[in-house]
Amino acid sequence: MEHALPSDLAFMKMHGLGNDFVVIDSRGFGARVTAELARAMGDRHRGVGFDQLAEIRASEAADIALDFWNSDGTRAGACGNASRCAADFVMRDLGRERLLIETARGILEAVREGVLVSVNMGAPILDWAGVPLSRDVDTSRLPIEGAPVAVGMGNPHCVFLVPDAEAVDVAREGAMIEHHPLFPEATNVEFVSLTGPDHLRMRVWERGTGITLACGSGACAAAVAANLRGLTGRRARVDLDGGRLDIDWREDGVWMTGPAAHVFDGVWL
Repeated sequence: MEHALPSDLAFMKMHGLGNDFVVIDSRGFGARVTAELARAMGDRHRGVGFDQLAEIRASEAADIALDFWNSDGTRAGACGNASRCAADFVMRDLGRERLLIETARGILEAVREGVLVSVNMGAPILDWAGVPLSRDVDTSRLPIEGAPVAVGMGNPHCVFLVPDAEAVDVAREGAMIEHHPLFPEATNVEFVSLTGPDHLRMRVWERGTGITLACGSGACAAAVAANLRGLTGRRARVDLDGGRLDIDWREDGVWMTGPAAHVFDGVWL
């Protein structure tokens, strides 16, 4: 049963490399986003349109808490570019250069790096149950044509290391793999090729959304997969359809650095 949607709800439209978000600041209100609201706002023809929605909430464990929603009304466990965008807004609002963010993934750290924003997305999850997968298999070479790598970054990723990411039919291949039986919660799908030393080209299909211009957690998963296959070191540049992210797999987690942009403010009536 559909419920009445909130009205007079202030929001921001932001993006990281064209990966676009509605950001709602609910500090002082409590959680206000529902699946119905996410679907309504996510409709690019009748709503606002976004790849993901990020709701900022008050937190007792960190400076803020973040909840993520896909445009189909499902929850997203993690969203790297939305985390950077929300962190950029809150750091400006509070006059801070560093922020701790409570997410379903755990407590993430965000810092300002000049005009860029970095977020520690945490350690990659490489065991089958944590990704999660439906059964015990080798996550470094899944029993799927193309032998992709499974990586959990708070959400599941299936990373195909291919000769040429530009040549992949992402719409067809991504839609086929998203709901593969090995992924009980569905999966994001990345197609990644090595274009130079520690330099990757990635295209992405996001679960619950489809093709997007960028995916921060996906870029982290891609860099981890490429390192595990011996293609790159622990630092890599990842070129996505929307621009560049720099990934650094450190001892304390996978750090992702890139731009965050504020597009406009609006009110949902």
